[in-house]
Amino acid sequence: MHSLLPRLLLALAYPWLAHWAAGGSDLAASLALADLVLIVLVEGLLCRRLRAWLALAAALAMLAALHGTVWPRVLLLAPPMLFTGLVAWFFARSLADPRGALITRIVAALDRCEPAALPPRLHRYTRRLTAAWAGVMTLLCVVNGLLALIAVPDGALALLGTRAPLTVSREQWSLFANLLNYGLVGLFFVGEYALRRRWFPARPYRNFLEFMRMMGRLGPEFWRGLFTRP
Repeated sequence: MHSLLPRLLLALAYPWLAHWAAGGSDLAASLALADLVLIVLVEGLLCRRLRAWLALAAALAMLAALHGTVWPRVLLLAPPMLFTGLVAWFFARSLADPRGALITRIVAALDRCEPAALPPRLHRYTRRLTAAWAGVMTLLCVVNGLLALIAVPDGALALLGTRAPLTVSREQWSLFANLLNYGLVGLFFVGEYALRRRWFPARPYRNFLEFMRMMGRLGPEFWRGLFTRP
């Protein structure tokens, strides 16, 4: 739990560092990549695990060697697509999980019951909502990938010497990938919450703040188990 706040702060910093790097700043590109490394390693670093510190040293040495080249900015093309694709995969994979779809299991945990014990209408809704999240994240993944291909001057096609029939600037790609991406996800999340409150008014929380508190109280073990195979 003690790594949650540092990881959250690092995650909040990443989009702004990545968008800054889109302006051509080598320093910002290196800082954004270092921020990603810290997000992954922060728990091990705080627990003083030797392998985490060695991995950090190796990553920083590699970033120092790449500083001043185009490669840090090229590497930053991948995370928006990888993040959204990974989240889409988690949602979609859970639809075949015998324990229940991802959101079905979250709602059941909030209601303190097994997924199969949820009212049929709520059970159907949570399963369809899981599929909807998979679809939204897949769409964002595809759009991020296409924009990374056609961005100039250092999108994937431009680096391969191929001119795309339609191009966007790296700043335009970054605005979508590093900022609007998260805004759209947040808008979908808040919009779905409002719809859920209308369709299912008898929920165990009275408002959005209490809902988020209940989500947090589920604890790290629940969230780890949610994303692992039985």
